[in-house]
Amino acid sequence: MPLASLIGRWAMEPFSKALPPLGDTERAALEAGTVGFEGLLFSGRPDFDLLSAMGPNRLSEREQSFIDREVRELCRMLDDHAIDQARDLPPEVWRYLRNKRFFGMIIPEEFGGLGFGHYAHATVVARIATVNIAAAVTVMVPNSLGPAELLLRYGTDVQKVRYLPRLADGRELPCFGLTSPYAGSDAAAIPDRGVMVEREFGGRRTRGFLVDFDKRYITLAPVATVVGLAFHAVDESRPEGERELGITCALIPVPHEGMEIGRRHRPMDSAFMNGPIHGRQVFVPVDWVIGGEKQVGQGWRMLMECLAAGRAISLPALGSAMQQTALYVSNGYGQVREQFGLPIGKFHAVAGLVAQMSAELYASDAARRFTAAALDKGERPSVASAILKVQLTEAGRRAVNHGMDILGGKGIIAGPSNLLGVSYRQAPIAITVEGANILTRALIVFGQGAIRCHPHVLSEMAAVQARDEAALGRALVAHGKHVATNLWHSLFGAPVLGEPPEALAREARLIARMSAKYALTADLAMGLLGGRLKRMELLSARLGDVLAHLYLASASVWRYRVDAAPELLPFAQAAIRLQLDEAGKILRDLYANLPTTGRRVIGALVLRRTAHLAPLRDVQLMALAELLRTDPRIVQRLAPDLSEPAAGGLRDLMHAMELGEQLGGDTAAALNKALRRTRSFEAAASSAPDPELALAYLKAADKVIQVDDFEGPAQQQARAALNQPAAPPAQPAPRPSAHRPERRTPPPVPAK
Repeated sequence: MPLASLIGRWAMEPFSKALPPLGDTERAALEAGTVGFEGLLFSGRPDFDLLSAMGPNRLSEREQSFIDREVRELCRMLDDHAIDQARDLPPEVWRYLRNKRFFGMIIPEEFGGLGFGHYAHATVVARIATVNIAAAVTVMVPNSLGPAELLLRYGTDVQKVRYLPRLADGRELPCFGLTSPYAGSDAAAIPDRGVMVEREFGGRRTRGFLVDFDKRYITLAPVATVVGLAFHAVDESRPEGERELGITCALIPVPHEGMEIGRRHRPMDSAFMNGPIHGRQVFVPVDWVIGGEKQVGQGWRMLMECLAAGRAISLPALGSAMQQTALYVSNGYGQVREQFGLPIGKFHAVAGLVAQMSAELYASDAARRFTAAALDKGERPSVASAILKVQLTEAGRRAVNHGMDILGGKGIIAGPSNLLGVSYRQAPIAITVEGANILTRALIVFGQGAIRCHPHVLSEMAAVQARDEAALGRALVAHGKHVATNLWHSLFGAPVLGEPPEALAREARLIARMSAKYALTADLAMGLLGGRLKRMELLSARLGDVLAHLYLASASVWRYRVDAAPELLPFAQAAIRLQLDEAGKILRDLYANLPTTGRRVIGALVLRRTAHLAPLRDVQLMALAELLRTDPRIVQRLAPDLSEPAAGGLRDLMHAMELGEQLGGDTAAALNKALRRTRSFEAAASSAPDPELALAYLKAADKVIQVDDFEGPAQQQARAALNQPAAPPAQPAPRPSAHRPERRTPPPVPAK
């Protein structure tokens, strides 16, 4: 008997007990999507030639024109504060979105859509989100996981012809109902049930489902004209054991008998439409099932296959937009605002945060763009998309938090001139939806990665399921060689496969070494803990996080090559260092928490020679901050999606920064010094080579520094007594002195 068969016979029973059982929903999730560069990282053998082969992102002429014209025009229509106060987009914005087919970006031209690629889709969402997140979400949802994509991939010809043109031009506005009050993260456990019946409908006997459902958190539900619905289909006429048909997706027009929508949720009081959907004995003909009767019961597979790509686009674009806006605001405000006679951006505590934000943005946006390139080549990287969803939404939240710290009092006063307050309030929304990050970290990234990305585990599971001893033996022999190779590379150094950019050769070696250490650690954890690892979510989350940081570091290498921007080399190096340092910390924490004897010894052995993973030094952070302050091109390259809004604090800051650029840094500093001495804009400006430009800058900078104020109770009572209309919020205006704002006298109160 061959050795492989003997090994397989010996290992079959232990492996049958050790490998975690897979349910149908888990199997559908695992089988969805493809494996890309993340698989090479999981194997401990990243190949930088394969990384480079992905090529740069490309926009077609139509896509570029749309971004340059229609998207720019839309952004100039968006007033973040006004939309937030109104809790809705203005009617002219809704019309513009429909007329310019923003809701049909993913729908092919043959059906009246724009037919854009994934990178163009993500770029549009990111650019809108830099000025108003509610508008970005409104555009994002019809182009994300929902009726349009499901119809394109699985719909019947009749369904496509009926719905796609109307979705493309906005005559139909879709939403998709999946989440239920008792099935949130465990979406496959939705209690909503549809029982197969036959009844009179549309003048003829029709087979269909009577569905009872309760859905919540459904974006666009209050304004939707067609509802995508997921429910459990049941056919009680079948024999016992065959009645449960599985999750099914259908389209229901609005209005429809038995279905109630129209009320609103207010997610962090955001302006985008979101609300519940209820249905009692709603008749859904079989023809309304997406794909027709043959797709009854296939809904979970359909959703998982769409999510394998969708997670990589919309929410990562929102996270990137938050990072880009926060970096621009923090860096710009740090130059305009002075304390103790210096721009606050020169203080190390502020400069260090801004530099760290820039390095994080370089890495996270590199991963977003790299994954978009993979999607545009036809890949559907399910693990990478989960990594992006977690990492970019968390990075967006961190960046906004850092920005709020830097803004201080300016950041916490609500009003038209606030710079980050709305984003700060809305950051948790992206963290929560499309799979809450706490779940995605703990169960999806490593849970799927351990099976899909590992070079041998899936083969072993298949062999055990088929009771194929020879196949199991062959897989185990290959697995043993894999572990031995990674042990050697962990202890004595890993080779660099392919040719990374020469300027990042050292960083590429660090990625290769850390990848080998990670691959070995993953095998040790799975081997020592077996199926228990699935339940030990803190450990599996750490393993997923290390893979994520390796992915972001590798994408930074790719970005530096395709960008061909040598001025960004310090940021690429810093980005990789930060990601690898974080990966090393997480691995050390993981070994400290392994519930096995000798874990410290194992950890010390695997993680030896990791001194090369030293974090960025303070002097390196200060150098990055200096580049950001002195070279506007750097910020433009790091935040290319930043757009100009209709009004508000961001536009005011952009105006001040433009004027400051024209003046030059030394002149602006001299003006601020003169202003402190003279306490007069005019007197300070008169000493500049171009007094008119200097005065415009001082007034623009003052407008950025000021905050909004509103009527208090006394002013409201006085206005009511005089029977006057409500006064609008006071807009920041240039003050006669930057240090002594003019005193405002309230209107007199009539004698009683």
